[in-house]
Parts: sequence; C-alpha cells; structure tokens
Amino acid sequence: MINYKEKIAEILSEAVEGLTAEELRNMIEIPSDKKMGDYAFPCFKLAKVLRKAPPMIAKGIAEKISEDPVFEKVEQVNAYVNMFLSRDMYVKDTVREVIEKGDDYGRADAGKGKTVIVEYSSPNIAKPFHIGHIRSTVIGNSIYKIYDFLGYDTVRINHLGDYGTQFGKMICAYRRWGNKEDVINEPIKTLLSYYTKFHVEAEKDPSLDQEARDIFAKLEKGEPEEVELWQWFRDESLKEFTRVYKMLGIEFDSYAGESFYSDKMPRFVQELKDAELLEESQGAQIVNLEEYGMSPALITKSDGSTLYITRDIAAAVYRKETYDFYKNIYVVASQQNLHFQQWIQIVELLGYDWARDCVHVPFGLVSLEDGTMSTRQGRVVFLEDVLNRAVEQTREIIKEKNVNTDSIDETAHMVGIGAVMFQELSNNRIKDYVFSWDKVLNFEGETGPYVQYTHARAASVLRKAGDEIVAKASSGDIDAAYITGDSAYELIRLIYDFPAVVMEAGDKYEPSIVTRHIVDIAQAFNRFYHDEHVLVEDEAEKTAKVALVIAAKNTIKNGLGLLGIQAPEKM
Repeated sequence: MINYKEKIAEILSEAVEGLTAEELRNMIEIPSDKKMGDYAFPCFKLAKVLRKAPPMIAKGIAEKISEDPVFEKVEQVNAYVNMFLSRDMYVKDTVREVIEKGDDYGRADAGKGKTVIVEYSSPNIAKPFHIGHIRSTVIGNSIYKIYDFLGYDTVRINHLGDYGTQFGKMICAYRRWGNKEDVINEPIKTLLSYYTKFHVEAEKDPSLDQEARDIFAKLEKGEPEEVELWQWFRDESLKEFTRVYKMLGIEFDSYAGESFYSDKMPRFVQELKDAELLEESQGAQIVNLEEYGMSPALITKSDGSTLYITRDIAAAVYRKETYDFYKNIYVVASQQNLHFQQWIQIVELLGYDWARDCVHVPFGLVSLEDGTMSTRQGRVVFLEDVLNRAVEQTREIIKEKNVNTDSIDETAHMVGIGAVMFQELSNNRIKDYVFSWDKVLNFEGETGPYVQYTHARAASVLRKAGDEIVAKASSGDIDAAYITGDSAYELIRLIYDFPAVVMEAGDKYEPSIVTRHIVDIAQAFNRFYHDEHVLVEDEAEKTAKVALVIAAKNTIKNGLGLLGIQAPEKM
C-alpha cells in the first residue's frame, strides 16, 4: 500500500529546494476540514529561505505538482498547498491491500527480533477478583495484543500478589475463625470474610497485627505449616482467577508472582550495600532519593523482612537476564507512580543501563457510586458477577429482539463480555471512573455491541451477495470508480489509517486509540450502507461495493481482535 505522506514528500522535494524529503514529510499535515483536501503543506517555514511571501510560495508549488497523477486536484489557499488525492488510485490500492492481507491487515514487523514483556492483571491471592482488577487485566491484554501485532516477541506475565504481611493476616484469621469446608466450597468469598474479620478484630486487639507479622516471618523462613496453608490459598485462588480469565479469553505465559523472587532478593540487598546506597533509619534500611525529588525508599523493615521495592528490583533483573527484553511494561494503577519511579531510579543507580526500558503504564481507578471499594471492609463488586450479568442481559435482549444467530448462548457470551471490555477500553486509560451497572450494560451508542453489530451487518451483506461475487471482489479486480462517493471515500480513508492507528496505540500504550478508531469505521460503514445500495443489479458496481464491505469487515475484526473482543458473523 502506498505511503502517501512519503510519496507526496518525494513529489514536493522536486518542487522545493533546500529541504530533504524527510523534512518535507514532517511538515505535511492532514486538514481537519476535509474540504481542504486529503493533505496540506504549509509554506511559512520556506519564507526566510526563498525570500518570498508564503502565499506566493504555495502558489508556485501548487502549479509545479498539480499534474502528478497521484493528485485529483491541487489548490493554493493562502499559505497552504491543499492536495486532493486521485480517488481511483487511493481506493483501489487500499481495498486491494486490506483484502489481500485479511487478518494481517495492520500488522507490522517494527518489533522484529525484540522482546517486550507485558505485566498485567496481577491480583492478590486469597482476595476477590473484583471490578477494579478489570482495568489492568483488559488494558494489559490489549497492549500485549498490539505489541504482538506490531511484530514484537511478547511475553505475558501475571505477577501474582502472593507474598507479604497480608498472608500472615490471612493465616492468623483462618486459624482463629476458619473452616476448611467453607474455603473449599467458596474459597475467595470465604477468605475475604476472614480477612475482613481480622481487621475488625485487630481494631479491638492490636496484638493481632504482631501475631500476623510473626506468622509471615515464619512463612518467609519456610516453616512447613505456614507454607502449606499459603500454597493452599494460592491454588484455590488461581482456580477462581482462571475461570474469570477464561470468560475474558485471556491467557498468560507466566504466573511467577512475588513469592517467586523471595530467594532472589538477598543478592540485591547486598548489591545496594556494596554500592553504598543503603542507609539505616530507625532500624530499617532505606535508599535516600531526596536528590531525585523523591521520598526515601524502604528496602527492608526493622525485622529484616523485605518489601515490594526489593521484590520488583529482583523481578526486573531476573526478567532482563531471562528474556533480554527491549521493553518491560508494567500495567499498574496510577496510585503506584511513586513506587515505580523509586525502584526504577534505584535500578539505574545500581548501574543497570536498561533501567529506563522498564515502563510503568498507569491507569485511573474504579470507584463505586457510593464510594471507593475496600477489600478490608468487604465492599467490592465481583468481576465474575459483572460478566455473568452482562451475558445474561444480552441473552434476554437477543430473545426479545429475535436476533438472527446460530447460537444464542455463544452470541450472548461474545456480546456481553465484549460490552464490558469495550467500555473499559473506550476511554483514555488514565481517567478515573465510577462503576455503574446501567452504564456497563447499556448497549446503545458508541459501544462494543454497536461495533460488533456493524461487523455482523457486513457479514450479512456478503452472505446475500453470494460466493461468486465475494470471490470476484476478493480478487481485487474491481472498478474503483464505483466506490469514490463521499461516504465510501470517508470509510476508505479510515480503513487506510488503521495501520498508523495501531502503531500510535503501541507508542502511547493506549488501546482507546484503536477503540475510538473502529467506532469511527463502524459509523462510516453504516453511513455508506445507508447512502449507497450495495447489492445492485450491475455486476461491476456490486463487485466494487462488496470489495469495500470486505475491507471494512476485515478492519473492524482486526481492531476488535486487538482489544481482545470477538467479532460475531451473525447478530
């Protein structure tokens, strides 16, 4: 497919002296008003070099390049050269490219030979997988898919929260008030009730906190009874988490959590000592980061036990030594901004020159309409409940509207789960939001079901067109003149932009860029479908229009795939 910015830069380089094609390419703009052309070239910067007024320069350039077959029309408007592409060439080239590449349209080899690690989801074991976890889970999964699509060797890591003082609290609560049968029957909800009870009782009896710390110290030392209980809680939690991941269609390459690094931390405590970075503070060991504008980083507590920072340093070095990553991406809430700034700075101070290849991708928080969630108080909305309710409501809508589908259950799952995921990925990731049942289950407007329905509508058009026309359209042997009308052209422009959109989403770690773009494509397709009758009598016209339907369908499917959402053929 022609890279039109590069092509135009080449053409301009023959008409403009003193600037390279690369410099010219960087100056080319895309007008916000489509009436001003497909591309525009501002001439202000050339005034000093050419000693002419910018409008005069623009007029001269427009006259020189207007005869090039790439353009349908070239106009000078004030200091701008406005360029309208040859619609026939643009349309035919784009549609052929999308149809030829199919599921690979938008794929790139930018990451060839480079490994990217994406750490996401990372729930705490023995605690509920609640609606707050969906952010890291689906944003991280989409970033993984985008980087995979861009040609990187990607590694998906679920850094389970399976270590720390909270497990001392959990074991303490289980021993005092627990029941094995209840844990077996409903592990997470039961363990949550114990954890909540611990905090209630600790308010009355502060000695419980010390008891929990002593239990965790035993766990760190590998005492058999504590390790056995911890392992049981971990195994039961993973069963529940895996069930939710299966509903979301999400998998991981590694579940190496915090506990995996427990025997690797002494090396880094020693490295910090050797580098003379450690200072004692009230019996604890810290790294003073004041000169970097940060508060001190606590490395070990006064009792010698380690903290998150120590484990994250160990994990980062392990990953570099194991995977030799190009990027090590952490999809973790913005609450942890300081934590990431601290440990990445410490890794750099230890002399690891790859420290800045560790990238924290923050996101905003989810709260409930009646306030923030609190695991300690037991105020949570379980993610599995949200997904099940979304599927059930979708099933009722399908029955009510008598939707054409081969399997109600399968379609309800695709659309219900897709609705929850799409809503999560439709806004800029850094924004906080309030969870609302009404909003997450609203299928009207710019939603996942709307985009999925558009894909199904395109599939329906192709079924009605018949195999013979679809085969002919798929060959790329079309008369592009039939699909150069305004609504068709706008759709093709958006389809053409899809690969650049994927690249931008990867550069910015921002799946919502893809989400918004496929909403735009879906809306443009529906305008085209409304404005132009696709299945006309004339075979050449029908073939061309069907080719555009195939191109739109492929692009929507690929975009949904990057979000981790399925594209139904019937709906």
